[in-house]
Amino acid sequence: MADADMGAEDGADLDTLKQRNQDLQRALLEAQRSADTRLIAAELRAEAQRSGMVDLDGLKLLRDPGAVVVENGEVKGARQALALLRQEKPWLFGEKSSSSTAAAPATARPQARLATEMTLEEWRRARAELIKRR
Repeated sequence: MADADMGAEDGADLDTLKQRNQDLQRALLEAQRSADTRLIAAELRAEAQRSGMVDLDGLKLLRDPGAVVVENGEVKGARQALALLRQEKPWLFGEKSSSSTAAAPATARPQARLATEMTLEEWRRARAELIKRR
């Protein structure tokens, strides 16, 4: 009789373990989907910034967000999706400029001119400014 009770108890434990395994597999799939969604969103934001998108809210206007997928841990299709978005909605992206792309020079503190370098009129204006500040 003890063997029969043990068999029923083992069967209940096995059913419990199977149910737990299914629950864990569902949770793992949900976590993977969530991670993939966040990875796609991050890659799209990074690619949008590289493409010169003015407002990242424009990513909501992607025609086919399902075209961007994660394969083997890599995001595929982000660049093509943004190229299509740029073609369809160019106002979302900054205008390309034909002017120089050189960086602006560093700001320097303005140098005060010496009184010996000023004309009489400039000196009088500068002196009046100094007296006004007192």
